[in-house]
Amino acid sequence: MARYELAGRVVAITGSTGGLGGALATKLRERGAKLALMDLDGAASAAQAAELGDETVARGYAIDVRDYDSVQHAIDAAAADFGKLDVVIAGAGIGKPKPAELMDPVEFETTIDINLNGVYRTFKAALPCVARTEGQLVAISSMAAFIHSPLNTHYTASKAGVWALCDSLRLEVRHLGITVSSVHPTFFDTPMMDGVLADPAGAALWGEHKSWPWKMVPRETVINDTVRGIERRAKITVIPKANTPVARAAGFVGPLIDRVGFIRNPIPRTIEIAHQHVRPD
Repeated sequence: MARYELAGRVVAITGSTGGLGGALATKLRERGAKLALMDLDGAASAAQAAELGDETVARGYAIDVRDYDSVQHAIDAAAADFGKLDVVIAGAGIGKPKPAELMDPVEFETTIDINLNGVYRTFKAALPCVARTEGQLVAISSMAAFIHSPLNTHYTASKAGVWALCDSLRLEVRHLGITVSSVHPTFFDTPMMDGVLADPAGAALWGEHKSWPWKMVPRETVINDTVRGIERRAKITVIPKANTPVARAAGFVGPLIDRVGFIRNPIPRTIEIAHQHVRPD
C-alpha cells in the first residue's frame, strides 16, 4: 500500500494533552498535519493548539468520551472548522494497578467506560467523516491487550476489548475505504506511568520496569512507530517491533510470560503490599 502522506491531513486526537497525546500531536504537526485536539479540559487543549500554530492548523475542543453527545459535538465541530477529518485517534485512557478485591466497582466500570466505551463512542461519531475521506480510525491500545497482568483486571480487559473492537470494525468498514488500526505499545514514560511507579504495589509487580519483559521503551520510539503505523495504514502496530511475535502468539507466549515475568515478584506478596498501602476513597 502507498504511503499515507500526513501533510495537509486533518487529524483529531482524544486525550490530546496527555503524555502520549501531547507528544503525538507535536510529531504529527511536524509532519504537516492539521490538528483537532480534544481533551476533557477544553482550556488545556485550546492552549495546546495555540502552541502548535494558528487556528488554520490547530484547534482545541472540550470532550468527555464518557458522554456520546459530547463526543459527537466535538467531532462535528472539528469537521466543520477544518472542512474534513482524515484520521481520528482515540487516545483517551486511564489506568492504575489494583487487586480486584480492593477495587470499587465504580473504578472498574469507569476504566472500561473511558478506555473501551470511549473508543467506541469516538469511532461511531467519526465514521461518517472518515468515510467521506476514506480515512483512518486509530485506537491506542496496549501490549496489555495480549499479556494480562495481575492487579490489572480493569485495564487489561479494556485494552483487549479495544483490540477486538478494532479488529471487528475493520471488517465492517473496509468496503468504505476506511482503515481501522490499533496501536500496542509496551511501557513507556508518561504521567500515568509515573503514577504506577509511585505505587508500591505497581513498582513491586513489574520490578520498577528495570528489566525484560517489563522494561520501558523511550517515548520517542512509541511516537515515531505510531506515526509510521498511520502512514502505512497498518492494521496493528506493536511497539517495540520486537514484541510483534508476542502479540501474534499471545496464546502461546502468555504462559511463558506468566512464569518468567512474575517469578521474581510473587503475586501474593504484591497483593499484600497493595493492602498495606490502600487508602480510603
